[in-house]
Amino acid sequence: MTEPTGRRVTANLSLTLDGRYHGPAGPADLGAILPYATTETARRHLGRIWEGATTAVLGRRNAEGFLGFWPTVAADEKADPRDRAYAQWLVDAEKVVFSTTLPSAPWDHTRLVNAPAPQIIAELKTERGGDILVNSSASVIKPLLAADLLDRLYLMICPEIAGAGPHLFEDGLPPSKWHLTHHEAGAKGETAMVYDRAR
Repeated sequence: MTEPTGRRVTANLSLTLDGRYHGPAGPADLGAILPYATTETARRHLGRIWEGATTAVLGRRNAEGFLGFWPTVAADEKADPRDRAYAQWLVDAEKVVFSTTLPSAPWDHTRLVNAPAPQIIAELKTERGGDILVNSSASVIKPLLAADLLDRLYLMICPEIAGAGPHLFEDGLPPSKWHLTHHEAGAKGETAMVYDRAR
């Protein structure tokens, strides 16, 4: 068996005050999150999440949304420089996309996988590279939390209660302890936090 190389596994996600990553109407129900996505605090947070990462891991739904949007930002000279920097990183980075339905990857530097997330992440950890960033994909983050494979969490807490919708942290997760390594509150009440797993 190949040994891990020391690569960190990180994940970012925005949550409502009641811990939900979208509202009751489904994945497109982001009314409690989107108003905070382009604040100064959010943009500084965006700059943090990909710093040091060389691999982006995405679920299929997020891959289609992200990779349909961010390449246009990378090419837009009028876009915020912080957005362009992240967009260019995403375009250039190795991308691993979980999908059971896509026959082939329609994006450059992308490989499709159809296996349990912990298995794929364990394999990525044996390869050389920087951090492995699970990019806003709760469908991938949840099984990694359950397997205790995440080393860092980048969380943006939005000051709204959605009232319904899925939670990131569900009953049954193994107990774990985390150190707060960064936090910043924004003018709209949003809070960006970075937590590192205490091992």
